[in-house]
Amino acid sequence: MWTEVDIRRLLRNTTDAKELPEVFSHVKWIQVVTSMLSIVGSGSIIGYAIFQNVVKSPEVRPLFYLSVSDLLLAFCWLLGAVLYKPFTPDLQCFNLQALGQMFYLTTYLYTINYMWQTCSNFRRRIVHDTNQITETECCIGRIATVLCSVFPVLLICPVFYYGNTKECYGNSSYSCLVLNIGSQITVDPGSYSDGGCAALHTYSTIVFMVTFCLSTVAILVLVGYSYQLFRMIQKESRLLQDHWAVLTVTRHAFLLFPSIFLFCCLPVVILTLVSSKGIDVGYQVLCYIQSFTAVSQGFLNSLAYGWTQQMLHCLKQSSYRDVDTQTPLLRSQKNLYASMQTSNIHRGPQTVSAF
Repeated sequence: MWTEVDIRRLLRNTTDAKELPEVFSHVKWIQVVTSMLSIVGSGSIIGYAIFQNVVKSPEVRPLFYLSVSDLLLAFCWLLGAVLYKPFTPDLQCFNLQALGQMFYLTTYLYTINYMWQTCSNFRRRIVHDTNQITETECCIGRIATVLCSVFPVLLICPVFYYGNTKECYGNSSYSCLVLNIGSQITVDPGSYSDGGCAALHTYSTIVFMVTFCLSTVAILVLVGYSYQLFRMIQKESRLLQDHWAVLTVTRHAFLLFPSIFLFCCLPVVILTLVSSKGIDVGYQVLCYIQSFTAVSQGFLNSLAYGWTQQMLHCLKQSSYRDVDTQTPLLRSQKNLYASMQTSNIHRGPQTVSAF
C-alpha cells in the first residue's frame, strides 16, 4: 500500500533525476567563488594577526580562531566543488561531507566564543578601566577555546567510524557539494538498506540542528547582556574619548557579527528541514541561496572587522584633533557639556540604540 510519503519520495526522486544535476552544476561554480572569497577574507584576518603580532591580544585572539575555522570550512567546500561529479557516490565525498559538518559546528562554537570574549574584554576595559586579565579568566578562556575544537570532533567521530564501517556513503550522490550539512546529502534517506545508516543520518541531522539552536540562543543571550551593559555604561560621564570610541565600535560589532552568523546559517538550517521533511517547494531556490551564504561567513567577518577597525581609527583621530585645537578651558567646558548631554539623551525619548 503506497502512502503519501512514499509517493512524495518517488516524485522527488524523479524530479531530482531530471533537474538536480543541472542545478548542482550551477551551484558548483557558485560554491567555488564563495569558497575562494571566504578563504581570502578569513586568510586576511589570520595574516593581519600574525604579521602584526597580535594573535595573543585578548581582542584579536577569539576572532583569529574563528577565522581559522572559517578558513578550514572554506577549503573543505572548495575541495568538494572540485571533486563533485553527479550521481557518483564516493567514500571520499562522504568523509569530506562529514568533515565539512565538523567545521561547521566549530564555526558555531567559535562564534559564541568570540562574542563572549569580546563582551568580557569590553566590560573589563570600560567598567574596570583596565586591560589586565586575571589568571582565572585566562584559564577559562583557554578551556573554552579547546572545547570549541574538541566537541565537534567528538560529535562527528561516530559519523566517520560507523559511516565508513557500514559503507553508508552509498546514497551520498551529491555529498561532495556539501550542500546539506545536517543530513548527509542523500537523494532519499529512506532508501538505506541498513537501519544503522538511517539512524546515523538522523543522528547527524539532530546534532546539527541542536547545535545551531543552542548557539543561536547563546548568541542572543550575549547580545541581550551586552545591551544592558551598554545602557549601564551610557550613564557614566567620566569616560575618556577613547573609551567612547570603543563603545561605539563594539556596539556596531555586536550588531554585525550575530547578523552575519544568522544570515549565513539560516539557509543551511532551512534546507536541512526541507530535505528531512521531503518538501519539494522552493528546494532548488534554497540550494542556490545556500551556495551563496553557507560558506561566506569568513568573507563577511573580514569585511565587518575591517570596517569596525577603520571606524575606531577615525573616531580616535577625530577626538585627538578635537583636543589639539582647544584650550584647556574649552576642553573642560566641552567635557562638562558632553556629560550633561549624555545624561539627557539617556533619559529623553530620543534615545538611540544600535540594537
